[in-house]
Amino acid sequence: MTVIAALRYRSVRPSRVRNGPPVSILKPLSGVDDGLEENLRTFFEQDYAQFEILFAVRTAQDPAIQIVERLSASYPNIAARLLVTGEPPYANAKVFSLDTMLTAARHGLIVMADSDTRVTPDMLSVFAGEFRNPHTGLATCPYRAVPGRSFWSVLEALGLNTEFIGGVLMARMLDGMKFAIGPTIAARRETLVSIGGFDAVKDFLAEDFVMGKLAAACGCGVILSSYVIEHRIGAQRMQANIRHRLRWVRSTRRSRPWGYVGQLFTHPLPLALLACVAAPAWWPVAAATALLRFVSVWATAGPVLGDPLTRRFWWMLPLQDMLSFAVWIGGFFGKTIIWRGHKYHLLRDGRFELIPSSSPGH
Repeated sequence: MTVIAALRYRSVRPSRVRNGPPVSILKPLSGVDDGLEENLRTFFEQDYAQFEILFAVRTAQDPAIQIVERLSASYPNIAARLLVTGEPPYANAKVFSLDTMLTAARHGLIVMADSDTRVTPDMLSVFAGEFRNPHTGLATCPYRAVPGRSFWSVLEALGLNTEFIGGVLMARMLDGMKFAIGPTIAARRETLVSIGGFDAVKDFLAEDFVMGKLAAACGCGVILSSYVIEHRIGAQRMQANIRHRLRWVRSTRRSRPWGYVGQLFTHPLPLALLACVAAPAWWPVAAATALLRFVSVWATAGPVLGDPLTRRFWWMLPLQDMLSFAVWIGGFFGKTIIWRGHKYHLLRDGRFELIPSSSPGH
């Protein structure tokens, strides 16, 4: 089914429109991630007629400001502005930055892109082609994860480029796009107004998922864009990587609880290997499962994402699958997460609250 879902996605080929509607790109920043300057440079180099880039930082001391100023000076023909937002009044600082930039943005087509994304010069022209359809209100981008120099980040990237994207494609095929996924989202301004603006998602950890869910619920068409971005996930060590994964799965469990339970079926290889340990005579089942797993890997990481990492480290996939299965089980437990050095409490509906560092027991 993953192979079929991948083929259906690949069959969509929208045209590129270089002279489409003007675009406002919103870039929330916080500190200097690995490769930040090159990531941001790719947005300055868009081959598109009219666009602006807005950057937002929390304080005037943020080191990312120097990079933004250097790039703005290098590309004087690109309209770029930097906003200092101050401390956010609610838990999701990223949403506060996006809301501040949206108020200042001049154009009607909005592209929200995280600091760890890298794109090619035709990104905006692909979006413009997709938004020629008047029923398209929001487009969410699949992404090809690129790891840093860390064994754990390589494992995570393999999972994102095979297991995660496979689940997204399956959801698209079976139920349509009723959600959005993170690093880069494009939307009409009127779509954001229809869902209640960023105020409607400010209390959620997975604000991207909720944004797509609300857009679909109000009748604004949500699509999985044909444009694949690069998502630079950095080089986390084991402890930080596990915390990051747990934050992600705990958020997913609260955003889509029954879908999270259904992810059991996205872990066939660990289940088959466990069955083999319990009953060695079942080894043909494990062999057949491994074969099907690698066929689905080829369909997603190859034709869909064009991922060289999976071609190089395909032999590490069983280890990644076992780790992912363990983290999935861990996602059923715990109500707290660590995000950018702060501790938060996750509520049942996917909202989250900051836990003050002075609270008793924390």
